[in-house]
Amino acid sequence: MANEYIPVPLFDTLEYLDVPLDTQLSHIKAQLPNNIAINDVYADYKHACSFLHAYRGSTETFKSYRREIERLLQWSWFLQTKTLKDLRRNDLEIFLEFCQAPPKHWIGIKHVPRFIDKNGLRVANPVWRPFVATISKKAHRDGKLPNTKSYTLSQSALQAIFAILSSLFNYLEQEDYTFGNPISQIRQKSKFLRKHHGKKIIRRLSELQWAYTIETAELLTNENPLLHERTLFIMNALFAMYLRISELAANKRWIPQMGHFYKDKDSNWWFKTVGKGNKERDISVSNAMLEALKRYRISLGLSSLPSPGETIPLIPKTLGKGPVEGVRHIRKIVQYCFDKTIARLKTDGFKEDAETLMAATAHWLRHTGISEDVKIRPREHVRDDAGHSSSAITDQYIDIELRARHASAKKKRIKFKEKTN
Repeated sequence: MANEYIPVPLFDTLEYLDVPLDTQLSHIKAQLPNNIAINDVYADYKHACSFLHAYRGSTETFKSYRREIERLLQWSWFLQTKTLKDLRRNDLEIFLEFCQAPPKHWIGIKHVPRFIDKNGLRVANPVWRPFVATISKKAHRDGKLPNTKSYTLSQSALQAIFAILSSLFNYLEQEDYTFGNPISQIRQKSKFLRKHHGKKIIRRLSELQWAYTIETAELLTNENPLLHERTLFIMNALFAMYLRISELAANKRWIPQMGHFYKDKDSNWWFKTVGKGNKERDISVSNAMLEALKRYRISLGLSSLPSPGETIPLIPKTLGKGPVEGVRHIRKIVQYCFDKTIARLKTDGFKEDAETLMAATAHWLRHTGISEDVKIRPREHVRDDAGHSSSAITDQYIDIELRARHASAKKKRIKFKEKTN
């Protein structure tokens, strides 16, 4: 029965998207419902691959788009026995409701590869699922495990579904494959998406947490310079230059190099990077960050400052040659520093700060750096260094108005003075 169908992955990594259709879909042919034509499924899949291929320049964007399109095709083919051309507004509303409460056997409890190598062949990973139940870092630290019963879909995840599928159907319409965009026809989006009034909460470290964190990185470096000079530089760069960890790790479209730090004709130092959306930008380098770079380079046996066009990897592997590839390893480095900081905070009696730091991710360092700098720098300067598409995004980091608003609320009374006779 269709409702008992256990999903198998449809899309492999980018390098395997060009594999012939028969090979790619061979593992799902036998499970397709009888009343859906394999040629129509092939047509859906071919157009989906072409659409995904357009996002090959950004690994993370490709993964996000692959995830949502894969879910839609799984649901459409196997549960609704419909192709993309058959879907209408009502179908997409049902799909959105489905995503908020998928069947338990569609939910996994950990992120795993879609395909694995077996006897020289790429085969579907039997434990992969389209949805994944997750828990907070603190809950994991407390020994708790993810449970399929606790799966929830966040508002940001719902917004991503709307945005990605709308882009897909716009593309299909431009290709004359479908007519109209069923996502854009959903009028009452409010029943799926909540409107938030006021500023978005920026997840960042407090001044105390950051002071302890960078001090921890320095202590680790003093204990083991060979290993942790790199840790200290990474923590400094994420905070001082508002970098995303993907901007420090090497990937197919960009390999961060020492020569990406450069001096202009006015003797000002800059750092060139390629960030979200495959956009290149130049980040102004502060004097403190320049000193951090000098210390890091000297620890590697290099001159204090890079020469123009220097191609040495910015974040080299400790074992073997070449740059650190992918974000996972850098994320582990940051998390190790956070873990040590949490222990120090607890020892010094800052239990609450230690507990909130348990939820922190590497991206919080970028948020923290931006939040601190908008207090003292023109927002346009922070905007450009951070790579924000508009000043409105940078404004979210300005919390002066929130502080004033809360200060005016502190003395509000609940009880008025009692009447006198």
